[in-house]
Amino acid sequence: MYLLRRSPHRMVWSTPEKRFESKNTNPGRLIMKIGIIGSGGVAKTLGAGFLKYGHEVMLGTRSVEKLADWSKQNSRARIGSVADTAKFGDVILLAVKGLAASEAMRSAGAANLAGKCVIDTTNPIADAPPVNGVLKYFTTFDESLMEQLQREFSGAKFVKAFNSVGAAGMVDPKFASGKPTMFICGNDNASKKVVTGILDQFGWETADMGKVEAARAIEPLCMLWCIPGFLNNEWNHAFRLLR
Repeated sequence: MYLLRRSPHRMVWSTPEKRFESKNTNPGRLIMKIGIIGSGGVAKTLGAGFLKYGHEVMLGTRSVEKLADWSKQNSRARIGSVADTAKFGDVILLAVKGLAASEAMRSAGAANLAGKCVIDTTNPIADAPPVNGVLKYFTTFDESLMEQLQREFSGAKFVKAFNSVGAAGMVDPKFASGKPTMFICGNDNASKKVVTGILDQFGWETADMGKVEAARAIEPLCMLWCIPGFLNNEWNHAFRLLR
């Protein structure tokens, strides 16, 4: 269970085991320790975004040298092993290739993930070229990658997010048509509230699609998002839910 409380002078974020408080910050701002598993473009972009909004950040990787330049530009961030990063984070962000997601989570360690919100940015993209702009997935429409991860790592509280837009548009997106929509899902409502708060901070509208099974519909949005890019080299777009 996550408890969010804000006042003009302090924000408190807590679980039954821990309580975190940040004083004298901007009203409404929630400061958290974010452990990011990954060293690619998504990990770097979101890591810089979390730092921008005052969060404590650690990136976990098997190849520290991949983050050497990024670390120089983002000196407040910590760099370490995947296990140490999972232990550090109160919220974990999984930002690796879909084919490597299970292995990365195993490296993180079940004990380090237990009870924590895990923001799942992954998509089940197969190691194959797109056909007429359409990516190939290694999952079926009857089971998403996030369902597989949630079943294997049952102690973690997965929330699908950030999988349906390119890294360049993940933080403070600017579109002439207005604020874009990020579709999320997951079994734990408290964790989804945490992710909704992050998305709001990053400039997104959130649409909660329900339980983990909804990832079967959300993960294929990556396919749709990529088609204009592969066919016409158009990558600057996002989805928006109209009501």
